[in-house]
Amino acid sequence: MQIPRFALSLTDSQREVRRSMQAICDNFNHEYWRDHASDGTYPHEFVGELGAEGWLGALVPEEYGGKGLSTAETVVMMEEIAASGAGFGGAQAVHGGIYNSPPLVENASESRRQALLPKIASGEVSIQAFGLTEPGAGSNAPDMDTFAERDGDEFVISGEKMWISRVDVSDYMLLVARTTPKSELEKNSRGISMFLVDLADAQSQGRMEREPIEKSASTFVNSYHITFDGLRIPAENLIGQEGEGFYQVLDGLNEERLVIAAELIGMAELALAKGAEYASERIVFDQAIGANQSIQHPLAAAHADVQAARQLTYEAAERSAAGDLSREALGARANAAKYLAAEAAFDAADAAVQAHGGKGIATEYDVERYFREARLSRLVPVTQQLALNYLGERELGLPRSY
Repeated sequence: MQIPRFALSLTDSQREVRRSMQAICDNFNHEYWRDHASDGTYPHEFVGELGAEGWLGALVPEEYGGKGLSTAETVVMMEEIAASGAGFGGAQAVHGGIYNSPPLVENASESRRQALLPKIASGEVSIQAFGLTEPGAGSNAPDMDTFAERDGDEFVISGEKMWISRVDVSDYMLLVARTTPKSELEKNSRGISMFLVDLADAQSQGRMEREPIEKSASTFVNSYHITFDGLRIPAENLIGQEGEGFYQVLDGLNEERLVIAAELIGMAELALAKGAEYASERIVFDQAIGANQSIQHPLAAAHADVQAARQLTYEAAERSAAGDLSREALGARANAAKYLAAEAAFDAADAAVQAHGGKGIATEYDVERYFREARLSRLVPVTQQLALNYLGERELGLPRSY
């Protein structure tokens, strides 16, 4: 079954994205996603079909062969993917390939854009990996220690990155590293730069090691602990202005959080559909268990919360695309949308598991995977607490707590 959605006024472009996504996703059933989740394998067939249809270039301008869309369309795209059966983890399998292109569009040299963007748009080249998080820094990303030192016409990179996903299915990585020592700066967010790393070249140098991280959620994508030890990359692989890399990262965070919210909304709809269907069919004590308010009310409450999160997410995405929000106003909406969507997804998945009773932890019913992924979403890409910190400080005028 499909959960009804409160009506939203969609543009022609959004409706076309929805039709296209539904047509592609219809080729990949629940068993496909269940098998890949169980095996911990990347959904190459699904991603390949998206790439062949040009959807990995959704945010690449048309002049470079992309679709030239905006976040107003990608929230539709990722909600549909998640709701089709992929869930949050399946959507994350392609998330990086789409949202790693804007830094190149906005900050790379024209020659670099001409060389790479058409190949990204066609699916020929993959930039799925983004190297930001470090073991010692965690949510305090500007406190990073990975250092890129200029040596003639090269940069030499040493340091560690943690929880870097999709490295094994990427041709390139966008890497964020320090280029000025922290001791020389008043603010840690300064002196950080963004680089493009050719992963095949990095492997051939033997200066980059990756160690897979065993995990219980989002098993469609592998995540790694990466160590750089004197990795050399051409100076021309610097993206944008040296020392401004962290601000380049910030420029895309709000839009990305809206897309994360859409992915969680799609998975929540999926969990609710599974829970409601089972509760309507399962007969105990001569009646469907969905007639019991202890089953019905948690599902209904989660449905209401999902619709509220969806309304906020779509409104913010549309206004972001229109350019009529300040960075601060968009940041407030993006953090609120991510917070609400993660809470709604968790409640929806929890209600779906509870409705299934003991079968809720059986992999063949899928809802246990949605629950694990929903729990993960309260941690990534920003914790619920940091989202509330942002709202408390920026919207309510409360003192900074960190």
